[in-house]
Amino acid sequence: MYGWIWRHLPGGTASRTVCALVLLTAVVALLLFVVFPWVEPRLPFDDVTVD
Repeated sequence: MYGWIWRHLPGGTASRTVCALVLLTAVVALLLFVVFPWVEPRLPFDDVTVD
């Protein structure tokens, strides 16, 4: 998959690297600010009981 993304990015090596870093940053931001907050209440990690 990474090879497919790399081949479809425009420009030379330097601009591809910058585009790949921008894409990576966008994916991480999407996960941190949208996906994880949406999923967190649905996970059972708050139901901890110790006997």
